[in-house]
Amino acid sequence: MFGKLCQTNTVHFNKFVTKLKVIMMSLLQGFCRKFSLSLRLALQNSTIFRQPKAWIHCSPILCAEPLKKKKKLDPQIIKQREDRRKRKLEKQIRRLEKNARQLKPVEELEVPLELIDQKEQRVRDLPPISAEEVERRYDLNKRWTRYKHEQKMLDLQIMDRLMLSQQKALDELRLESEELYQEAIQPDVSLLPVRVKGPVATPPIEGYNSPDGDYLLDAKKWD
Repeated sequence: MFGKLCQTNTVHFNKFVTKLKVIMMSLLQGFCRKFSLSLRLALQNSTIFRQPKAWIHCSPILCAEPLKKKKKLDPQIIKQREDRRKRKLEKQIRRLEKNARQLKPVEELEVPLELIDQKEQRVRDLPPISAEEVERRYDLNKRWTRYKHEQKMLDLQIMDRLMLSQQKALDELRLESEELYQEAIQPDVSLLPVRVKGPVATPPIEGYNSPDGDYLLDAKKWD
């Protein structure tokens, strides 16, 4: 009796499951038809993006990946790396300082071997300078130094007087008119740059032929 009852219940349960599957399939088909129809209408009415049906596909699901666990390094290893980096930088700095102290070779300062061999022949036997001549040169040097000092002080006094007179005139002009004062202190572009042409300290000798000839700079450039 009990076996027949269980068999009857199993049959009813299977029928119920079959009916439920049919209902779910019909609902799913109706939903798919409605979704495809709405999607087709949206694509037809859209003016932004149009693609054929072959391009409509579902993209794969991209799940988030857990962050990789950061590997812990030994503090001693980190310290060794920092020390190695510092030693490398210090070595580069020492190399640069060493190269900075090296002077560039200048071939013009090297004495030719011929002149070295002729050193004894080129030495002049000059008579010794007397005490009176030494005293005369010393006195002449002192008088020349005193003269140049007085000349410099006189030039400074002249410049001070000119600057004081100019400042006094500007102050008086400012009391009269601020606009004229602002115009007066503006730089005169017509006076810049200044070019002066006149006699030099040692004027050239007319028709003088230099015994040294033309000077040509053929020194090498060391970059």
